[in-house]
Amino acid sequence: MKERAFKVYVAGGDRIRAAYLALDLTMHYGYSGKLSIASAWMRRGERLLHDEVESYPHGYLALCRSSGAKEAGDIDAALEQAAQAVQIGTRVGDADLQASALTLLGSLKIATGETSEGFALMEEATIAAVNGELSAFVTGFTYCSMISACRDLTDYRRANEWTEATERWCERQSVSGFPGVCRVHRAEVVALSGAWERAEEELHRATDELAGFDTRGPLADGFYAIGEIRLRMGDLVGAEEAVRQAHALGRSPEPAIALIRLAEGKPRAALVAINTAVEQLTWDRWARVRVLPAQVEIAIAAGDSVLARRAAEELEGLVQTYESPAMHAHTHESLGRVLLAEGDYVGAAQEIRTAIGHWRDVTAPYEVARCRALLASALRSSDDEAADLELGVARDEFVRLGARLDAAEAEKALQTAVERRATPVQIRKTFMFTDIVGSTNLAELLGNESWEHLLQWHDDALRTLFARSGGEVVNSTGDGFFIAFDSARRGIECAIAIQRTLVEHRRSSGFAPSVRIGLHAAEANRHGENFSGMGVHVAARVAALAEGGEIIATAETLTDVEDVSTSDPRSASLKGVTDPVDIASVVWRS
Repeated sequence: MKERAFKVYVAGGDRIRAAYLALDLTMHYGYSGKLSIASAWMRRGERLLHDEVESYPHGYLALCRSSGAKEAGDIDAALEQAAQAVQIGTRVGDADLQASALTLLGSLKIATGETSEGFALMEEATIAAVNGELSAFVTGFTYCSMISACRDLTDYRRANEWTEATERWCERQSVSGFPGVCRVHRAEVVALSGAWERAEEELHRATDELAGFDTRGPLADGFYAIGEIRLRMGDLVGAEEAVRQAHALGRSPEPAIALIRLAEGKPRAALVAINTAVEQLTWDRWARVRVLPAQVEIAIAAGDSVLARRAAEELEGLVQTYESPAMHAHTHESLGRVLLAEGDYVGAAQEIRTAIGHWRDVTAPYEVARCRALLASALRSSDDEAADLELGVARDEFVRLGARLDAAEAEKALQTAVERRATPVQIRKTFMFTDIVGSTNLAELLGNESWEHLLQWHDDALRTLFARSGGEVVNSTGDGFFIAFDSARRGIECAIAIQRTLVEHRRSSGFAPSVRIGLHAAEANRHGENFSGMGVHVAARVAALAEGGEIIATAETLTDVEDVSTSDPRSASLKGVTDPVDIASVVWRS
């Protein structure tokens, strides 16, 4: 329709009207994600306006240029062009142009840290929208942009005010308004309160409504919100499906995908994904704020406390310029996680308690329960009774909410605490630690998807060999394992089988990761499914000495397996172990 009208105006010599339609088509195709077609229409508009006296299409051209510069990462140019569009809209008296330009300029200022000024500009545009001064399309665009900004900064009070004002406008105009967009926002607030099933039902209605319109942004937000709810409920497959739908519509899948990988027990894969997402966010201040808490949590799970502290400190610095209880909750929770990982239990408890207070202010029971579980870990070193109380309350809340995985983890932690206080059973085992050498660099080289496939193959292959040798998997770190064997022979035979399996896979498929293995036979304390003691510590340190493709065993291990070929024994000093330990490399190649 608009393309045909464009031809008519060109044929009739109306260059101004034709240019406006070309730029209107530019924005239409840009919103639809068809950037090449949008670029072609913008160039047609530019040519038609060449040497023409300033008029309203020049403002829309500035708007298009600003959006293009934003996509290209040239934020200074984007700000300049958006400001120019505001000025032109004011001079020519085009309310739609002025509101669209104010909205874009405001969102850019918010993203670059001028939050108060940015919101002031967006509020000026949105009040024109709800006052009936704009066209229906621009009213919807302006409202949606305001709600998105409020959601991104977790400013639920402001979002609710504008949602109510927009619904009143819809009633005055006797129109259905923007039900899909409104439902997405309302559902996000409902989900925060813990009514996940009701929120997901509302989101399904919203996405069904939005699918009939050209609203990729709100539709993507709806699918992403469904993914977040499913992740919290422990439906990892369903969560990934919804997040991938959002990604297909142009929304970043992070931090949800990284958190899904973490929940799957793949901290290394999660770390690669979240680090990549953070690195790509170079100028949008609040986009970084949204992913940094996940980077802290994942980095700690992957054993990188240095990165976790750096991310937590950046988060703290970024949120100081805007008062939001939810943001401050994220900050204190992240700092608490870091202090807990660093062994500062008193400081961790203080930060986590502050986070709990902020989460209560926004009525976020799931986040409160997660912080209670963290607080239990901080209290465990000094007050078992208080720790059990916090963890028990967290578990009960997870059960009430339907957070299946969190509830199971809390229950396991409570059981472990009970078993730890019981008299430990001392038992002799052969402990093995495995680890993929250079996993971080390898993950960056392969990319997220290929790395995940490789990790899955590695995990399945090694678990099969452990089972054949009677090995008990005590723990998995994503790219490595801690296993206990009843005898040294079984442990050595399993280690050899692992290395030979990797060589065979490398020969048949062209590639396999390089794995190092360490073994030590010793007495250790058993607490339920866990082991502790110096023997476990020595085994882990021995594994760290190995190179890729190498099996290192202590003399205590090799004494029980006399027919295994080894290198000449050597003495090694291990961190945290007083006396040197005799070790040797096992010769496993045929």
